[in-house]
Order: sequence, then structure tokens, then C-alpha cells
Amino acid sequence: MQSSGISSLANPSASPIGNGPARKRFALSGRSPVIDPRRDAVRRDLADVRLADRVFAPHYAAPMPRVVTAQTVLRAGPQRDSAGLTDLVIGDVFEVLELAGTHAWGVAPGPGLVGYIDAGALGTSA
Repeated sequence: MQSSGISSLANPSASPIGNGPARKRFALSGRSPVIDPRRDAVRRDLADVRLADRVFAPHYAAPMPRVVTAQTVLRAGPQRDSAGLTDLVIGDVFEVLELAGTHAWGVAPGPGLVGYIDAGALGTSA
């Protein structure tokens, strides 16, 4: 039986994938970084793909920038009675990571906060 040679790539800091650019390798080293769920889009089930080098999650999502078309409240949770974090006004950008029912979860890059908004307040791509 012949070796595939894949295990020989374990030591380099970057390894090529096909004909594309070199891939950054990750290693466990030291303490885990401190994650602030108000500023870092991480939940138990989903995380912003931009944080993949800092956190492990079962699923990652790429942000989909959308324009806010109606004033809305960025909330800490999906329920309407969740604490309000800030107001988003018409023209603000919201980076959607998940659309579920009547709400969207993601990042408001202006204030730099993570939360839920009414999905009906979102328009087209930013």
C-alpha cells in the first residue's frame, strides 16, 4: 500500500490547496481568546466566518451586508422583549449571518454590535 503523502504536510505553516493560494494553518497554542458576544458574532451553533481563526463553531456563516430600510432596534435576543442595544436607522448597514422567521441575527458594523433585528427592516444588498 502506498502513502498518500498528505501527512507529510503537517509541519509547514502553509500548504497549497490545488492550484490556489497557500492555506493558513491553525494550531492550538496558549489560552483561548476572550470572546465578547456583544462584539463577536459567536453563538453555540453559529459563528461569523471572519472569526474562524479565533473560535471553533459547528457552522460558520459569511456576512451578507444589507441596507436597513426602516428604523429598527438591535436587540440582544430574538424576542421583542429582549434588551435593546441600539437603534438602527434607514441607510445603516447590517451584516446578516442568519435569517430565521421574522428576525435576522448579525453584526451592525456602525456601532460594532451583534444582535437581532426585525427581518422586515432589511432591504437589498449594501
